[in-house]
Order: sequence, then C-alpha cells, then structure tokens
Amino acid sequence: MDFILSVLGQKLGTAECLIKLLADEDTRDLILDDEALLHALLERRGCLRVSTHFYFYILVRQVLRRSQIHDRAVADYVAEVLSEFAQADQSSCLVPGTGAPMNYFFELLSALQTADDRTSFMIRAHVGNYSLFLSGVFPERIRFRAERKGFPALSYYESLGRAHYRAASDHQLARRYELAGIFDTLAEQFQTARRALNDMTDRLITLGDPDYSLDALLNAKEKESN
Repeated sequence: MDFILSVLGQKLGTAECLIKLLADEDTRDLILDDEALLHALLERRGCLRVSTHFYFYILVRQVLRRSQIHDRAVADYVAEVLSEFAQADQSSCLVPGTGAPMNYFFELLSALQTADDRTSFMIRAHVGNYSLFLSGVFPERIRFRAERKGFPALSYYESLGRAHYRAASDHQLARRYELAGIFDTLAEQFQTARRALNDMTDRLITLGDPDYSLDALLNAKEKESN
C-alpha cells in the first residue's frame, strides 16, 4: 500500500481511501493495471519494498494484456509461478515416495508411470509450470544450448508444457481448486504466454539492454567453459 500511494497518491488520496478502493474488486483491478506502477517498479533505484508476487503480477499482467490474454487469474497464477521459481530451491519437484527432489523432465516423466492420481496431477502441473518458466525467462539460453550442444529446442518446451497443462486441466483436482480454466488457457496459448514472458525479460526487466540480461550472462559463461 505504501508503494501504491507513493506512485498514485495524487490520484487516490489517503491510505484510508486506498483501503476502500482496494476492497472493491473493480477499482482494485483498475489500480493494479495503472501503468505508472509498472514504470515505478522498473525505474526506481534501490530495494523495492514490495512482495515478489506483487512485483511479478504487475509485470506479468501488463505483458499478458498486450498479448491479448486478459484473464486476471492467469496473470495471478503465472506471477506466482515466477515468484516460486525465482527461489533457487523451488525449481525441484519433491514426489512422494521418492528419495530426493527431481530436477529433470525425464525424471518427472518417468515418475508419472507409477504415480497415483493426486501425484500425477502435481507432476503435470509442475512440468507445465517449469516449461513455461524456462522457455519464458531463458529462451536465449535454450536456443544456445540447442544450437551448440544438441539440447531440446523451444518447440520441445512448448509442446511439453502445452500437453501437461492440458492433462492437468482435465483433472478433478483442477476443478476443485479452480485451476481448470487457468490450465486450459495456458495449454491453448502456451506460445503466446511464453513470448509475453520473453518480452518481459528482454524489454522490461533488462530495460532493453540484452547485454545485461541473465540469459546473456549464462550464455557467456557456457561459451567460456567450451
């Protein structure tokens, strides 16, 4: 709230007014869609005193809207995926009954063969999420590894993510947790969502300077090792 007021205070008034506005779903959404918040997140120097989810929601919401994905629930979900995977220890998937967390797709796909119904849903959701994260945030690294080392190309991540989001959307747990519509949208528009995240990474987070992007640094590191 302090951050929103620091950016939009002249429009919104006092903290008491903001509380009332945020309590209403329609006005809350209008506030969060204000592009001034996006510019402030990207342009302010120093440590931002906002949650990781708030940060990613504002960015994701803007790029998905520009790509004609208008469902706020999808933006909220993708923001949470980025928030989780931004933590290094959250990219692994801990499958019940296995000894150690799984880090690779081939491990997860193999685990599906013997997983129970609930675990299968969890694995499929994770594969969809991880495919979107990797292809959305690190597309240049994927291209580099595919060209230089024969690793899977972006099309592999797209087809993998699309298929597992589709399977997850049909599961009864997706309906119970109100995820079916989100997974269905991400399955249908995986490439669009992926490209929107590419835009966020390349043009927003790096402010248009790819030389300082995480992808470029990782690629440079791999070139040095070769």
